[in-house]
Amino acid sequence: MSERPAHHGPDGRFRIPWPLEVPDQTRNGGVLRWQRERLSTPRPPNPRPEQLPPGTPDVAHPRAAADDVRITWIGHATFLIQLGGLNLLTDPHFSRRASPLRWMGPSRFVPPAIALDALPPIDAVLLSHDHYDHLDAPTVRRLHRAYGDELAWIAPLGHAAWLAGMGIRANVHDVDWWDTVELRGAAGPVTVTCAPAQHWTRRTMREFNNRLWGSFAIRGGNRCLYFGGDSGYFRGYEEIGARLGPFDAVMMPIGAYDPRWFMAPAHMNPEEAVRAYREMGGRGAFIPMHWGTFRLTDEDPLEPPVRLRKAWADEHLPGDDLHVLRHGDTVRLAHGPRAPSK
Repeated sequence: MSERPAHHGPDGRFRIPWPLEVPDQTRNGGVLRWQRERLSTPRPPNPRPEQLPPGTPDVAHPRAAADDVRITWIGHATFLIQLGGLNLLTDPHFSRRASPLRWMGPSRFVPPAIALDALPPIDAVLLSHDHYDHLDAPTVRRLHRAYGDELAWIAPLGHAAWLAGMGIRANVHDVDWWDTVELRGAAGPVTVTCAPAQHWTRRTMREFNNRLWGSFAIRGGNRCLYFGGDSGYFRGYEEIGARLGPFDAVMMPIGAYDPRWFMAPAHMNPEEAVRAYREMGGRGAFIPMHWGTFRLTDEDPLEPPVRLRKAWADEHLPGDDLHVLRHGDTVRLAHGPRAPSK
């Protein structure tokens, strides 16, 4: 028998296989402690719509040229990635709330930057994990109705069964860390490799870590992108960069980090995101996500990019490589061969 990977628990569930940088205090009364602290420490107000002005999408229809790479932030962890002549969606979420209920739960500060029906034709969906702010059932149903079995779904282990419950049984790739899926692009293959992340999964009280979580490296032609999913900081980013990089663009979560004692194992803060970027090679466009869309935790929703810019400057990283997007903005990577890694 082959040896069980360390992130596969003996009970069939998945687990974080390395020591945590910050101990997990979410159990044994952690949630109640967090709620008590909220009563004594008022949270900053939600942003007004004018504080989150819309960006300017630069989306190619129906697809970008084979040598044209465009990354458009739709909101939270949802990106439209146009690479190798394909259109990919990450963690697509187009509903008003990040919740199992339509009438309560975190509500968007601003609507999705591009309506789902206004997107170019989608070839593949990348799902990082099953939380409601990343895996939105109404959006999944709409995508399946629109594209049927032609749409490829790539997700960490365990999500295929959930997708089957949505009626999606074909063209589903249930992958472990370091597994690669090959898609057919206009100028050759586009590969998607699942990489580690530090997180957890649950959609109902009866489930816990029944499904794996992950991040993704996306390679087409001479370009390689990294989508960080949802993760706390862990000492695995150097290995990700060594095995899958160098990266031309890195999409990293920077929000949902306070209170730190509670959130650190699952959500990195902006300073940790910059540290992870450096450990992956410290090159390419840095595109922050997971901020400014839903209120999930206690920090000021407008604080993450402020701290990010300071952390970036403190590390003396090139200013032109930092792209703090408005909802809807597009980053286009320059044509031509990739610059050599530093």
